[in-house]
Amino acid sequence: MIYYVDAKAFRDGDGSKERPFKWINDAARIARPGDEVLVAPGLYREYVNPAHAGTKEQPIVYRSAVPKGAHITGAEEVSAWTHFRDDVWTARVSNGVFGGYNPYTTYVCGDWYFAPTVRHTGAVYLNDRMLYETVTLEECLRGEEDPCSWEPERSAYKWYAEQDGDETVLYVNLHGLDPRRERMEINVRRNVFMPDRNGVDYITVSGFVMSKAATTWAPPAAYQDGLIGPHWSKGWIIEDCEIYNSKCCGISLGKYLDPENDMYFYKKHVKSPTQMERDAVCRGQYHGWLKEKVGSHIVRRCEVHHCEQTGIVGRMGAVFSVIEDCHIHHICNSQQLGGAETAGIKLHAAIDVVARRNHIHHCIMGIWFDWQAQGARITGNLMHDNHPPRGAKPAQGAMFSQDIFIEVGHGPTLIDNNLLLSRQSVCMPSEGIACVHNLMLGAFTLINAGVDSVVNGQREPRYTPYHIRHRTEVAGFMTILHGDDRIYNNIFIQHHEITDPTREPSANNYEVVGTAPFDIFPTYEEWIAHFEMDREPDMGALAQYHFGHLPVWVDGNAYFNGATVCKHERRHFVNGTDRAYVELVEEDGRLTLRSNVFSLLRGFGDGIITSETLGEAFEPEQRFEHPDGSDLILDRDYLGNHRGASTLPGPFAQAEESVAVW
Repeated sequence: MIYYVDAKAFRDGDGSKERPFKWINDAARIARPGDEVLVAPGLYREYVNPAHAGTKEQPIVYRSAVPKGAHITGAEEVSAWTHFRDDVWTARVSNGVFGGYNPYTTYVCGDWYFAPTVRHTGAVYLNDRMLYETVTLEECLRGEEDPCSWEPERSAYKWYAEQDGDETVLYVNLHGLDPRRERMEINVRRNVFMPDRNGVDYITVSGFVMSKAATTWAPPAAYQDGLIGPHWSKGWIIEDCEIYNSKCCGISLGKYLDPENDMYFYKKHVKSPTQMERDAVCRGQYHGWLKEKVGSHIVRRCEVHHCEQTGIVGRMGAVFSVIEDCHIHHICNSQQLGGAETAGIKLHAAIDVVARRNHIHHCIMGIWFDWQAQGARITGNLMHDNHPPRGAKPAQGAMFSQDIFIEVGHGPTLIDNNLLLSRQSVCMPSEGIACVHNLMLGAFTLINAGVDSVVNGQREPRYTPYHIRHRTEVAGFMTILHGDDRIYNNIFIQHHEITDPTREPSANNYEVVGTAPFDIFPTYEEWIAHFEMDREPDMGALAQYHFGHLPVWVDGNAYFNGATVCKHERRHFVNGTDRAYVELVEEDGRLTLRSNVFSLLRGFGDGIITSETLGEAFEPEQRFEHPDGSDLILDRDYLGNHRGASTLPGPFAQAEESVAVW
């Protein structure tokens, strides 16, 4: 059955074509498996709370009749502004509009939040752009630029809120603009499109614009809300949507509410944060975290931007999902929020998750797969400018920046055919990672660091789980030994400036490009020799090798502009004479990569990389393979073109100086 919704209808109806509903949520209350909710163009100021689940064979579909024509927002307009002083105006809003959740008394705070707890989940918007919150009215009156902001000119536009009885009093500094003549909105609703309970499966949301939600901070051992999300369900499709101006997270594919493990450290303090996260994984098993019940979502062709924590977030709930062909940009740019959960895409337990063909830029971090990126693949993505602009001051609680961050996982995790153009390319305090056919202008970082801590004079290992192959059930826990990495057929270019006078490659040098940091690891032959013995093995004597570095495999890479070379690499190409350049330019609405590096390769090539080449990750004993267990054959390039028998390093099958990449 088709239910029709039209905000511009003469009056509210029964959902028929002749008498459509005026509100999407009226249809969401009654839509059943196989039904479609068709929404006419218009502005819908409401919270959509789907009451019923679809099925795999008969999903419930919510569709904008005109792509991007229907706009659902969690904001309301405020027009009754009066002049206060200088450039500052004020307005009063009755708290009744907020219902049981007042964003102007609710703070952004919780586990892994490192910035001061001074920001509210509410926000004020001037012509669709979020203003910067101040802690005091005096700060709002001054209206100064924030030195930490990535958009300093925007940061001078301020707002401040205080409570007066049953009213929220707002102040804005618009530097000469008259708010009565501009479009001024405020966050009113926590979410825009998200069930209020678990298990609302198989929903498709297609073609909407969704904006402005008073979302809360979404750490991994807490309930994770977003502007839109499935709320711990299975089989959602979110496609062809534009999602923006969430105070914290745009799309949440994340964790359910577990009252006994919700913001545990923030509320109780008594367990270490890492132990709290291990508890959350095991409790998830008890609460039904299974492949048959959770995950397998698709997010495709969405534009997600101007959210202040993440574009897409998810702990455990994103397993077996695909994120493809999305444009994710300008995430965490205000730097008003800070903590360990900020990125364009931030997932914990990205088991068998595929992130492909996305364009991610101007984010505090591109993709961050934290813990349990087992079977994950990051392929064919364009990433650039995922670092602060020169001159921006580090904000309190802000994370470091790179295109890809794989943290404390055991693999197998495959990073292939990507254009990684930011100042740091791959941060990997992990093991079991394969980097194949990438173009990397930035450094590897935290190759042998960023995992364990020394507390009370002793080492405190960070044990993290690994899983039964292509399942969620935990197979074991282990600290990170480092190594077990494969670095094949990449192009490394020292493109960005090196400011460190030593110019030494190391795990902690975030500027030097290349594979020399892998020198500290053994080859496979060196490593396995410790365990191949004719006599009965001595368990105690082998302990130093059980807890030693794992081997690495490095081969077939090309190096330019002084990029460093791993001592273990036997077959590689180094051009030490010509200056390689790479630039990303916009032409006729498309992005084109221009570079001379492919002509400088001079015919150097290597073989096709396959599952057989990559082998299996050590700890989970799982092959590098597709989620269905079939073989990987990396014979397609960034554009999907076929590679020949002798393949060029880098992400392109053909050596061209100008390639359209987005």
